[in-house]
Amino acid sequence: YFIDKSDKYDSRDVERLQQDDKWVENYLIWRHDVVDDALKMIDESFQWRKDYTVNDLAESVLPKWLFESGALFLHGYDKEGYKLFWFRVKYHIKDPKQQLEKKKLVAFWLEHYAKRDHGKPLTVVFDMAETGISHIDLDFVRFIVNCFTDYYPNFLTKIVIFEMPWIMNAAFKIVKGWLGPDAISMLKFTNKGDVQEYISGEYLPPHMGGTDSFKYSYPPLVDDDFQTPLCENGPITSEDEHESKEEIDADTKETGEMNEEQNLNQKKMNSVEQISKTEETDKTESKPKNAKKALTTFKGPLLHISPAEELYFGSKETGEKKCLIVLTNVTKNIVAFKVRTTAPEKYRVKPSNSSCEPGTSLDIIVSLHGGFAASLQDRFLIMAAEMDQSSGAGGPELTQFWKEVPRTKVMEHRLRCHVVESSKPSSLTLKENAFNNPAKTNEDLHIQLTRLLQINKGLQEQIDRCLWFQQLSVVLSLLSVTVVAFCFYLTYTQGS
Repeated sequence: YFIDKSDKYDSRDVERLQQDDKWVENYLIWRHDVVDDALKMIDESFQWRKDYTVNDLAESVLPKWLFESGALFLHGYDKEGYKLFWFRVKYHIKDPKQQLEKKKLVAFWLEHYAKRDHGKPLTVVFDMAETGISHIDLDFVRFIVNCFTDYYPNFLTKIVIFEMPWIMNAAFKIVKGWLGPDAISMLKFTNKGDVQEYISGEYLPPHMGGTDSFKYSYPPLVDDDFQTPLCENGPITSEDEHESKEEIDADTKETGEMNEEQNLNQKKMNSVEQISKTEETDKTESKPKNAKKALTTFKGPLLHISPAEELYFGSKETGEKKCLIVLTNVTKNIVAFKVRTTAPEKYRVKPSNSSCEPGTSLDIIVSLHGGFAASLQDRFLIMAAEMDQSSGAGGPELTQFWKEVPRTKVMEHRLRCHVVESSKPSSLTLKENAFNNPAKTNEDLHIQLTRLLQINKGLQEQIDRCLWFQQLSVVLSLLSVTVVAFCFYLTYTQGS
């Protein structure tokens, strides 16, 4: 294919194919590991990607009215945690003159999300409420279907069709023919009564029986996770400014208790003789004394962020309401940061807008408000940018800094929420209402793991000793048999 059609491919796609095993794997999975079929799909999708200039599609090259129409956008998650790609059919009017641009909008959104979440699958929602004959556009529907069946491998989980009018039954029989036998099982025809089998009410608009007050508008471009308006520090009300002295004292006391526990854990860690090679390497790096190890660490160009991917909160049964994010500045300048959340009514983040000195670590406490429970769909966004040494780090300076800093110089990292159920191992949660601190949990786990390794080593030594004694016993037994046989032989020869 490459020899015959190399001029029909974008060199960036070819380079990615040679380097990205996951992309190749998705093509093979989508074509049931039949290599010839996977090659054909790669060939077709690469030609399509070049024809549509997919790698160069950006908000600036598409007409503004396309985004303003509100027919296509990403928002929310289904019950399995997959992103929802909405097609509000009532806002789409068939027009052959605009068809190409509308198709490019579909490609823009799919490519935008594929790059953001590295190809994590989507759930497509065809919202067909209040639609009629004027909205039927089989060519456009076929294009959307083809994107998932031919151009974006292993990128579709299901297609949820809401309130399809009876007049479109015949049309969707044709659509089923395009999908093929594998994808037909992904079609889910729903109405107001059963759509929540696939999507919870918090991500459904009121006309679909949900409680989501989100209304698409443009500008700005709707971000995949963080819909506007955003609140950067807990509820929209200035609650933090009016905290009572009791709350502040309680937080201080709780923080002190946590630090005491961490100091104890550190002493325990120092008493452990055997440390893995990775831990030794980490120790040799110049880290501040305050830095806390977490289960994983994201190593960004400006900040190292622990944990790397998930914040662990307890369920209603376990009751853990707080956890910790540790930021470590790895630059030689001050780094300003912001923490945003998709559920500002649920969480308080302290501090949510501050700065971190060069080479130091800073703890961010994320706490749930009373009556709220963490959800798997909740997300946090950490934004960071390097400041000049001459710039101040106070509130007004930070406000002005964020207004002026170019977006290209802002580092972004996203964290998901993980809800720890009461039935899960207690090592993942902190007891007695302490902070749900992955760093401390990791230390405890490391101590336990080291102890297990030591016990395992002792057991291995015992096994080795047993094997040695067993081998010695076998040798002695053989010698005994040999001696007895020799004695019998001597007795027999002497008798003869």
